Amino acid sequence: MTTTRRRLPAGPLGLLAALAITAGSLLSGLPAHADEPTSPPTTAQTTAEAPRVDLILDVSGSMSATDIEGKSRISVAQRSIDEVIDALPPEAQFGIRTLGATYPVSDKAHGCQDTQQLFPIGKTDKVEAKTAVATLRPTGWTPIGLALRGAAQDLGTGSATHRVVLITDGEDDCAPPDPCEVARELAAQGTHLVVDTLGLAHDDKTSQQLQCIANATGGTYTDVRTQAQLTGKVEQLVNRSTDTYKVVPAQTAGTDKCASAPLLAPGVYSDREKFSEHRVYRVPVRPGQELRASVSVALDRAVARDYGVLLQATDQSGQELVRGTDAGSGRTDVASTGVRWSAPAATASPSASASTSTDTAAATAGQSVCLVVSNSFAPQSGTQADPGLPLELTVAVTAASPAPDGPAAGLGRGWILLLVLTGAGLLTGLLFGWVARWRIAVWQEN
Repeated sequence: MTTTRRRLPAGPLGLLAALAITAGSLLSGLPAHADEPTSPPTTAQTTAEAPRVDLILDVSGSMSATDIEGKSRISVAQRSIDEVIDALPPEAQFGIRTLGATYPVSDKAHGCQDTQQLFPIGKTDKVEAKTAVATLRPTGWTPIGLALRGAAQDLGTGSATHRVVLITDGEDDCAPPDPCEVARELAAQGTHLVVDTLGLAHDDKTSQQLQCIANATGGTYTDVRTQAQLTGKVEQLVNRSTDTYKVVPAQTAGTDKCASAPLLAPGVYSDREKFSEHRVYRVPVRPGQELRASVSVALDRAVARDYGVLLQATDQSGQELVRGTDAGSGRTDVASTGVRWSAPAATASPSASASTSTDTAAATAGQSVCLVVSNSFAPQSGTQADPGLPLELTVAVTAASPAPDGPAAGLGRGWILLLVLTGAGLLTGLLFGWVARWRIAVWQEN
C-alpha cells in the first residue's frame, strides 16, 4: 500500500511563529519594575578594626549542678562554647576569660580575686581553644565585677564596638566591686563596650543583677533553659558583633516634637527610648530625593508580650507620609521596621494650585521630613524602666527611583498584547482543525 504524504503549507505556521515573536517583543518591551538598590551613604564613624568578643565563663562550684536537661551546667556551657568556636567567622577576634576556675570555696581570699584569661583575644586556634575549655572543672567563687574589668582590659580600646558575653549561674558573691557599678563605669568610659548576660540559674536576685549589667551597657539578658538555647544565643551575639563592628553609630537624642528634633544627615545613629515613648528626628529631603530609614529597638530586659514598634515619616505639621510597623510576642530580642518615601519633583510653575498636596509641601526646599519612632513596650513586673531601650536608627537619602510608565501607556500595551494572544489562539485552533481534517483525508485515501 502506498501512503501519500502531503506537506503542510508554511503559511499558517509561519504566521503563528511571527505572532509568537511579536508577542515576545512586546513582552520584552514592558517596563521592568525591579528596584536597583543603592548603598546608602553614612556619616557614622567607620573602622577597619576586626570584631572583638570576649566570653566570660563562670566556673564556680555551683556550675556542677545538673539541672539543664539532666546535664551539669558546666558541661552544657562547654558544649555550647565548642559549637560556637567551630562556627567562628575567620575575621573574628575571640577570647575566653574565666572566673572561679582556680581556687576552691575554702579559700575565699584568693577565690574572690580568681579571674584570668583562658584564651587570649586574637585569631582563634580552634583546637587549642576547645582543649582549654574542656579542662575546666567547677571550683570556686563568683567575682563577676572583677571579671568584667578584666574583660574590658582584654578587649582594649578602639573605635569599634566590642562585646563581652557573660555566662554565669549566680550573682556576684565577692562584691565589692559591685558588677552593676562596674558595668556603669565601663559604659561611662565611652569605649563602645556592650555586655550581654546569659543566666543558667533562674532565681530573682541573679536575674536582676544580670539585667542590671546588660542594661547599663546596652546589652541583652537571656534566661537560659536549654542547651540549644544557649548555643543559639551565643552564636547570635558573636555574629551580631561581626555584622556591626565596621560602623559605630553616632550618639543622638530625639525629642518629643519635630520643631526641636535633631537634624540628621545620612548615617547610623543610636539613642534610647523609654517604654511607650515617642522620639522624633528630622531629615532634610529635597524634591526628587528618596528617604530610606529603618529602626531597630533591642529588648534588653524582660518586657510584656504583645508589643509593637512604629516608624513614621511625617511633614512638619504632623501629616503622615508613610509608616512601617513591627509587632512581636517576646520570642525575639530585636524589633525592627523601615520606611521608604520619595519627595515629589519641584513644581515648575510658580502659580501652582492652592490645593498642593501635603507630600509636595513637605518636600519643598528648606523643609525636613520628621521621623517618629514609637513603641508599645511595657516592662514586666520588677523590671527597671531606666535607662530606655537601646535604639538604632539608619538614615539614607538617595536620588528618587524612576517612576514606572503611566497607566495609559501600560493599558495600551496590555490591549495590544491581549489582541496578539487572542489572534494566536484562534490561528492555533484553525491550524489544529486543518491538520485533523488532513489526517482523516489521508486515512480515507488509504
